[in-house]
Amino acid sequence: MQLMEWQYAKDEYDVVLRRHPDNVSALFFRAYANERLGRYNFARLDYQNLLTLVPGDFNAALGLALLNQKDHHYTEALDGINRLVDAYPDSAVAYAVRGGMEKERGSLELAEDDYEQAWKRDHNSPDYLINLIDVRIELGKREEALDNLRELERHGYPRKSLDTFYRRLR
Repeated sequence: MQLMEWQYAKDEYDVVLRRHPDNVSALFFRAYANERLGRYNFARLDYQNLLTLVPGDFNAALGLALLNQKDHHYTEALDGINRLVDAYPDSAVAYAVRGGMEKERGSLELAEDDYEQAWKRDHNSPDYLINLIDVRIELGKREEALDNLRELERHGYPRKSLDTFYRRLR
């Protein structure tokens, strides 16, 4: 996996799963390898089998939702991420992923709210605030975006890295 030898990794996980079909780690990593190989239906099956073995597993549910989004199964992706947010309401990652899906679909107001929720839950990840700023600029919310840029600077983010956003606000 670390060498990104996806076919080799998938083949090795096949061997493990033939001997131990309920090995959750092997299912998870084979799903990931299958996804990287573009074998989306096989990856989906592995994630679903994993969720059967460990109902509500955060990583498997997140992987399945992201896979469905990548494979243009938009309804299933949004349903999955909504269930994940409901099940893990304190998860910044779940909100951020849903925000990304909404942004991709052009639902900027919903994406704004989700990125804001992600940032409220985790101030250690500037990516949440950067995405919030980007959405607010697209929505024409100049003052809010400026406030968020200043907040990023207060958290130690270098102003030079934010020049693109400041230029977009001019």
